[in-house]
Amino acid sequence: MGSDLPDHPVCVLDASSYVGFWILKGLLSRGYSVHAAIQNKKGGEATEIEKKIMEMAKEDDTKLVVFGVDVLDYQSILVALKSCSGVFCCLDFQDPYDEKMVDLEVRGAINVVEACAQTDSIAKIVFTSSLTAAIWRENICSEKDVDERSWSDQSFCRKFKLWYALAKTLSEQAAWALAMDRDLNMVSINPGLILGPSVSQQNPRSTMAYLKGAAQMFENGVLAYVDVNFLVSVHIRAMEDTSTCGRYLCFDQIVNTEEEAVKIAQGLSPLISLPQSYECGGSEVYEERLRNKKLNKLVEGTAY
Repeated sequence: MGSDLPDHPVCVLDASSYVGFWILKGLLSRGYSVHAAIQNKKGGEATEIEKKIMEMAKEDDTKLVVFGVDVLDYQSILVALKSCSGVFCCLDFQDPYDEKMVDLEVRGAINVVEACAQTDSIAKIVFTSSLTAAIWRENICSEKDVDERSWSDQSFCRKFKLWYALAKTLSEQAAWALAMDRDLNMVSINPGLILGPSVSQQNPRSTMAYLKGAAQMFENGVLAYVDVNFLVSVHIRAMEDTSTCGRYLCFDQIVNTEEEAVKIAQGLSPLISLPQSYECGGSEVYEERLRNKKLNKLVEGTAY
């Protein structure tokens, strides 16, 4: 959008999530005015990210305004969205993912989308989901292409307690159903494993929750990662490009060799630990099944 920035601010909710924080930084660096919506926490000390956001708001309160929200409190979301032209909905939770958290994320997604429907100024929603909402089901190893048309199977996720994948699948499906019912302009971004500065320290639970079943992802050719800076660029491009539509699988590289897998593990230390004397012994290259032609067209400037 460059110099043609919107007259109204955009909202990032939850700005205190790892992805939300980096989207917030990306927007401010591009000159946007931002409403940073941070989920209220019951007790406990502010996180490192929350402290940074507060410091940034003190430095420039003309471009950044911070709001406390409860995703189960519809009215608090409406306050944060007031006068905004667009919303980056990137819900993530710091508590361990279980069935209760699945329900919380689905209800939160519904409340955010419904609040958007009740806010006249909102022109677009960019919804952050996950690649795990597309890759988990029986016999995926027999599929040639896993792309934007693919969805994870709810029963499969429940059977193997893939709660993070289930939360992302159900919340994205609920958001899409409501957005279509309310005739809202929405795009979803489905990132692979998110890597970036201090990710092990600032996003440990979501990272480990994503990696549940990593061995199966790896062997089935659907383990992929994305750098957070590229992910931010994709989000902002999706908001700015009027021709974007539907879902976009977002990843930099598919991990299909042991050497690549070890590099990921080393980059996520101390979350993942390898023996000091570990050496790659396997030479097998697993077949890649993920396809992101649609994303490539968006990055190249043609969204369809």
